Amino acid sequence: MERAGEVTAPDGSAVRPLCSLPGVASFAQFELAPDQIARAVAHATVQEIWFVLSGSGRLWRAHAGREEITGLEPGVCVTIPLGTSFQFRAGAGGLRVVAVTTPPWPDTPGEARFAEGPW
Repeated sequence: MERAGEVTAPDGSAVRPLCSLPGVASFAQFELAPDQIARAVAHATVQEIWFVLSGSGRLWRAHAGREEITGLEPGVCVTIPLGTSFQFRAGAGGLRVVAVTTPPWPDTPGEARFAEGPW
């Protein structure tokens, strides 16, 4: 199997698509460089489950009038439900996460809608 190349996500993170189940889900690794801050976005049609592999950072999520900031470190697992605005930032050592996206990430404009985040 050929290893997928790295792409830049609309939020600015570096993404390496890993595999997918057509019509069901996709799986990818994404990274932020040390102290990098992603742009705040909300997804139009997908939701995600994240698992932190290495590094540290913070994740802001807002949905239905509720906001929260979660610390990110190895072993932390979080969800990004459909319609949630979110933004994340890396600590001094960067941040590496794997994520399941369901349904699979569509290669269409407008999936990631820019939002107003805390950073």
